[in-house]
Amino acid sequence: MPEEAIGKVSDFFAHPVVAGIDLTGRLKLGDRLHVLGHTTDLEMVVESMQIDGASVAEAGPGQSVGIKMPGRVRHGDTVYKVIGQ
Repeated sequence: MPEEAIGKVSDFFAHPVVAGIDLTGRLKLGDRLHVLGHTTDLEMVVESMQIDGASVAEAGPGQSVGIKMPGRVRHGDTVYKVIGQ
């Protein structure tokens, strides 16, 4: 499926498994993401997203969001949104 780059991983926290992502595109709950890096390759559906500790349903370019991840990601990994889900 086609993908669109929408951000980069800026932080990673192991407990709970959460990634901080600096967005360059729009993201909303239910979107399918593909996180790709030198040693990272995982896909997931966004089930929860926060900005400064507050839950949000949608975010856009210039915002930084926290997203619960199914596994480890690394600083600098590229975040893609899967198009045509």
